This record gives sequence, structure tokens and C-alpha cells, in this order.
Amino acid sequence: MTNEQSLAEPVSTSPDGAGWRPDVLGPHYQQRTLDLGPDPDGEGEVVATLVRYVPSGDVEQTAGAVLYVHGFTDYFFQEHLAEHFTARGFQFYALDLRKCGRSLREGQTPHYVTDLAFYDRELAESLRIVRAETGAPVVLNAHSTGGLVVSLWLDRLNRAQGTAAAGITGVVLNSPWFDLQGPAYYRSIGTPIIKAVGRFRKMVQLPGGKISTYGDSLHHSASGEWEYNLDWKPLQGFPVRLGWLRAIRNGHARLHQGLDIGVPSLILRSRMTKFAKQYGPAVAVADAVLDVKQIQRWSGCLGDRTNMVPIDGAKHDVFLSGPEPLAQAFRELDSWLDWLADYQGAKSPEAGA
Repeated sequence: MTNEQSLAEPVSTSPDGAGWRPDVLGPHYQQRTLDLGPDPDGEGEVVATLVRYVPSGDVEQTAGAVLYVHGFTDYFFQEHLAEHFTARGFQFYALDLRKCGRSLREGQTPHYVTDLAFYDRELAESLRIVRAETGAPVVLNAHSTGGLVVSLWLDRLNRAQGTAAAGITGVVLNSPWFDLQGPAYYRSIGTPIIKAVGRFRKMVQLPGGKISTYGDSLHHSASGEWEYNLDWKPLQGFPVRLGWLRAIRNGHARLHQGLDIGVPSLILRSRMTKFAKQYGPAVAVADAVLDVKQIQRWSGCLGDRTNMVPIDGAKHDVFLSGPEPLAQAFRELDSWLDWLADYQGAKSPEAGA
């Protein structure tokens, strides 16, 4: 499948306005299945799942729409994020990518793809549905691996038809995965090995997993405060397959060449990194998954206007941090959304009249 095909091929969904049914998050959430057809990686029929928040009462939603995309070993469950965007006047949607969360089917390998461009189909269809239902401009919000996936998709979309022409006005990236963390040899001699072995032995698991440090910092059953489905987001994470990691490293290489996503971006990250094999208090106030210096280094590769904000005491998922860093993250988000509205207003034809 070429990138052009992945952007253009139709996706089987119910007619607009139909196909929504109750979601696992409760009465204010609905989900809609996107049938994607045969899996290019040979694991049967694949689907993605679009979720929307339906608030009760009269809520003025005139600011636009938001489409949220999760990371690896993740799915959408962050209700407080949906509620915050809605209070700001946005209509909120979230996407569980193929083989992730709500979209995982029996016999499939969680989160497994061999080309990140495969995700273009569900991203494009989700954008189409959001635009058709709301008629509003869209801000994308993506976390970790989702930040890499969305950035690469926006670059392809911008070259194909123009990101702004597609109705996208900006992107918020929450600790995007822009490089391979760990010792330098992982990124030098290690990467050619990953690419070579991952091409022919795609399902081989990367050794050294079974660490629950980050999961322990989040889930209420360990040392965290959040409630979510451990079948869809296990504490130790899902195994990393070499075929998937090869796709990630190819994505990193493309990003490092420089992208042009076509819209302004806000990048939120923790102030510091703390890698540990077991949970401790320092893990609760740092990124326990990615090297934040790498996020800082490569964010300039997105193109267009980029605003990087470190958040003191934030976790890897900034919006799952403790009360103080979470409040700071929302303040920074609100400030940027205000700026984006002014920026888009200044660019509109009416502003130049």
C-alpha cells in the first residue's frame, strides 16, 4: 500500500449520523467502528474505533473540534481531558487505532504494525467524520507514539492536499516519541540491526520487558490514581516486536529529515526524565518512558510554528500527572488555544478586509 493509496482509499463506515452506540466510559460517551478491511500485516480484518463525548445539558461548542490519538500500550480513557476541551467550547473525539484498546480483536497482536503509514486510513476517516458532523476546524491532540504517528501523517497530508485545506488548524503533542531512548549505541549500530532483523523476523520480541514502573505510577491498584482497563493498558506494557520497532525507527528517520506539518504545534513534556526498574517517588514527577532532551531536540523538525513547554513534575503522559503539574499543563494548553484562535483569526480573509 502506498502513502497516496492509504490517504485515498475509502473506509467502510455507517452513514454520517448513524453507527454510534454506547461506549464503555458511560452515558456521555459513544463509539463508532471504522471497518478497515484486511490487515496488511496478515492478522485478519482490522477496525479502528472513533469515540465522541456527548455532554449533558446546554454546552456551547463553538471553538472547534478536537481529535485525540493515544500512544503505545494505551487507548482513550482520559475523561477529564474531554471535559476540559468541552468546557473550552470544543467538540471532543478520540481514536483508538487498529489493534489498540477498543479496536483489538481476538488473534491480533496489540499495537502491531510494520508501517506507520497504515494508520493514515483511520486518521483520514476520523477527520472526515469529525468535519462532517461538526463543520468545525480541528485541533489534533496526540500522545507519545501517537505524536510520531500524527506528525508523519500531517506531513503526508500537507504534501498531498494541504493540512489547512483539510480543516486542521493546529496540533498539541503530549510527550511525543521523536527518538529512541537509551544508550547512544541503540541509535547508532543498534538501529541497522533492528531494521535488518525486524524486516525478516518481525514478530520477535525485544528482550528486557516486564517493567511496570510507569504503569505503577498511574494505576490506582499500584501507586497511581487513575482507573483504566488493564487488558488494554497493562502495567508492564505490551511486548515490543522488532517489526513494529523497525517501523518506529523508519518514522524517526523521516522526522529527523524535517517535516512540514503545515500548522502550528504545542509540545508539552516533563521537565526531567527518570528511568527506573521499580517505582519510587521520583518516578511520579518525571517522564519514566522517554528522554525529554530528545523531545526538545527534535521538535524543531515539525516545521511551521512550534511552542515547546516543559512542565515541572509532569509524568510521561502530562495529562495524567499529579494535581499541580496537571493544572499547569491545562493552563499552558488554554493559553496556546487562545493564541491559536487569535492567530487563525488574523489569517482569515475577513481580517484582511
